Amino acid sequence: MSATTIESTGLAQGTWNLDASHSTVGFTVRHAGISKVRGQFTAIEGTLNLGETLADSSVTATIQAASFSSGDENRDGHVRSADFFDVETFPTLTFASSAVSGDEEDFELTGELTIRGISKTVTFKGEFNGVAVDPFGATRAGFEAKTVISRKEFGLTWNAALEAGGVLVSDKVTITLDVAFVKAA
Repeated sequence: MSATTIESTGLAQGTWNLDASHSTVGFTVRHAGISKVRGQFTAIEGTLNLGETLADSSVTATIQAASFSSGDENRDGHVRSADFFDVETFPTLTFASSAVSGDEEDFELTGELTIRGISKTVTFKGEFNGVAVDPFGATRAGFEAKTVISRKEFGLTWNAALEAGGVLVSDKVTITLDVAFVKAA
């Protein structure tokens, strides 16, 4: 995906819609300083608009905060509460890109991530996994990307002190995307 054209990748210009059933928006956060908790959001939407070059391209995404799932219903309920996402007041997390750069294999996607009504610029470092036509004739493109955020910068400040020192939930959260987009007809 060079600065001059994206044709060599097999990606066609135009609109590509996120295939939520074949995509994961996940996270990892250190718990009690000794282990990592992983989870994902299950209600996600997104659009990739490809221009002639990466610089002419953009990505937008909306995540339903209540779709948070870590595999533990008690924890999930707590994270959905006002202590963390406050899904009643802030039902969505959003991302809107401001810049896309890179080449045919690696890219950087920079934009505004909004959590709890607070927007911060983040940069995802990613990898283009290719294009394929599925047995039903749909053209699909795959991408993986990752960024690390400070949850405190987004107003996610709840924590508990540990008896031996440290805190229950780390400030740094790794967001991992493993996504598929389908070319709109």
